[in-house]
Amino acid sequence: MNVKIHSRTNYHLIPVVLLFVITLLTGCSTIEVGRDFDMQAFERLVKIGETTKAQVRSKMGSPKNTGISINRDGERLVEWLYFYASGKLSGMDDAQLKILQIRFDKGGILRSYNWTNSDK
Repeated sequence: MNVKIHSRTNYHLIPVVLLFVITLLTGCSTIEVGRDFDMQAFERLVKIGETTKAQVRSKMGSPKNTGISINRDGERLVEWLYFYASGKLSGMDDAQLKILQIRFDKGGILRSYNWTNSDK
């Protein structure tokens, strides 16, 4: 006598179950975006009108984003953006956020910068 046993596995449910487990495990986890940087060290490094792109890159690494900033007089500046954020997924009330915008002239010399820090 030949008996066949049929096993029915719901493979389509595996991704849903995995997503649920990952969500449970990360509910209390800390998430980080970007790379942390030391703003005081940056300010000690730079001199407006002297510091080059290469010097900033050697200390800070590559920027997360780049773009163009246009002054009121029409001058186009290359803008680099660095950012870092961290916090717990369960409640981002304690999140830390740092943003640094650096602007260079067409010769690659630092013209200006500004930064924000939630400092929590």
